[in-house]
Amino acid sequence: MSALEDYLRDLIVQDGPLTLERYMGLALGHPTMGYYTTRDPFGAAGDFTTAPEISQMFGELIGLWAAETWVAMGAPPRLHLVEIGPGRGTLMQDALRAASVAPAFAQVIEAHLVETSPVLAQAQRDKLAAVSVPVSWHSAIETVPPGPAIVIANEFFDALPVRHYVSHAGAWRERLVGLDAQNRFTFGLSREVEPSIKVAAPEGSVIEISAVGQRIMATLAARLVEQGGAALIIDYGYVETALGETLQALRRHRFVDPLDCPGEADLTTHVDFAALARAARAAGAHVYGPVTQGALLTGLGIFERARALSRRADAAQIATLEAALLRLVSGQSGLEVEGGVVDGMGELFKAICVTAPGMAAPAGFEAQP
Repeated sequence: MSALEDYLRDLIVQDGPLTLERYMGLALGHPTMGYYTTRDPFGAAGDFTTAPEISQMFGELIGLWAAETWVAMGAPPRLHLVEIGPGRGTLMQDALRAASVAPAFAQVIEAHLVETSPVLAQAQRDKLAAVSVPVSWHSAIETVPPGPAIVIANEFFDALPVRHYVSHAGAWRERLVGLDAQNRFTFGLSREVEPSIKVAAPEGSVIEISAVGQRIMATLAARLVEQGGAALIIDYGYVETALGETLQALRRHRFVDPLDCPGEADLTTHVDFAALARAARAAGAHVYGPVTQGALLTGLGIFERARALSRRADAAQIATLEAALLRLVSGQSGLEVEGGVVDGMGELFKAICVTAPGMAAPAGFEAQP
């Protein structure tokens, strides 16, 4: 039993069951015992792998996308390049390297990483120690200095806490985390009815709401509307809001019970892109997409980049490059790669772009309304 498990049990005994949102928030982000604040979860030795860790091509294309978007913004003389949830700093490192091919863009960049994990912030500092642009760290998007910005959020919104509401006896009640007779964590329902939900649904149906994610999106969109810029959000999720729950836990690349070993497993949900878009539009921003990750990367030239890298690679490197390309753009499940079998990210992962009003369609989203 971990210290966080003891802490959560004590909270429940003292104050009663926790909302799922609070349980997730503490399991992932407790300052000294949370999952993200105590470890580097990425890669083969961790619990999951993200696109920047699969291939340098991902971050490079985003860097070039940012350069093109800066031009579409009118090439402001100073630009904040912001990444929210920047992992090990791999995406930012690759993006800045690619941006160096556009010297005018590279000269105006100030990089900002929004990170709450001390462990990951140190990994980012190590990774970015040699970059030629100013880099600073922030605990929240609100503390990034004012001014035009391009914001990147790759696999950020999926890791934010959610609320679950369950249809029971003709009413909606919030899902809670309590303790059973054996002192194990278990799901239950609030006695209180949630009157604001008017959706008619069968018994046992679930509505999953990321109020935290929508607040962050509203804050981000309001900034872009007021100060100029664009945000690129890439994550796994669904296009239209629908009934259902998607909460899952990953530990050592395997699914586990979300109530087992809090603080030791990654808790995530699929992103409701329609809800994010509504929050952004309510703040006055324009939203492009969603498009699939495969379509976005193809539109940004990933196949051409792969061919260019292949010309300087040996046979083993070409095989690795081709496997990474397939994993990033394909929607195929059961791909055989070194180290095991994985699913392609190209269809499950989606992307939207949120911009200040009046900007032209950003690269990769030209065919979108």
